[in-house]
Amino acid sequence: MLNQFSRTELLIGKEALEKLQNSKVAVFGIGGVGGYVVEALVRSGIGAIDIIDDDKVCLTNMNRQLYATHSTIGQFKVDIAEERIKDINPNVKITKYKTFYTPETKSQFDFSKYDYVIDAIDTVVGKLSLIEETKKVNVPIICAMGAGNKMDASKFEVADISKTSVCPLARVIRQELKKRKINGVKVVYSKESPIKPNENSEISCKKQCICPPGTARKCTVKHQIPGSNAFCPSVMGLIISGEVIKDLIKY
Repeated sequence: MLNQFSRTELLIGKEALEKLQNSKVAVFGIGGVGGYVVEALVRSGIGAIDIIDDDKVCLTNMNRQLYATHSTIGQFKVDIAEERIKDINPNVKITKYKTFYTPETKSQFDFSKYDYVIDAIDTVVGKLSLIEETKKVNVPIICAMGAGNKMDASKFEVADISKTSVCPLARVIRQELKKRKINGVKVVYSKESPIKPNENSEISCKKQCICPPGTARKCTVKHQIPGSNAFCPSVMGLIISGEVIKDLIKY
């Protein structure tokens, strides 16, 4: 019978589509990269998804984040995502967490219940914790490296973390994993050298913070506000989702 996943089934077959519909994934961070990961996974037929993010939509998110519109400013991203997911596929089982993932909040999650984990968060300690926890239960993970301060979307590559180069975030993660004797971590990273953002106090979040009321972690505490655009984070997110789908169906 014709359905919303018929075109996907023509490409991958009934058995693979059923595998996706019986799979549960977790997306940690649903901003510029993670929002597009969620979108592509749901449209591909994933049957259950956990979305984890404590952030609210800010005006400055609108240049790159799927859930950011003028009508959603100030709303929790996971709430907007849940509504959109249900509109795309009402049968998806959604669990949302208004949580900033850190080693201190990891106890909220049973990683063994996931078929795949996607790391689209910003902090090094959070990324390392996600990798450690998934390795403990032998659940596959794919990690987003730096998508900010980039202009060439064609420079993204999929690789084991040990094979990365150029990306400063990948270098830090690579070094920390080596200390922990952890290997075999798939990442998406850019071979483009990061662009140094222009210093302009008139458009700086550090000088003119407009985070919605109740925002726990404001940009004013960041060492540097990265520049961004509409195409690099989204491309990274779509590459990640493609890798997850292919791995799940063993393509």
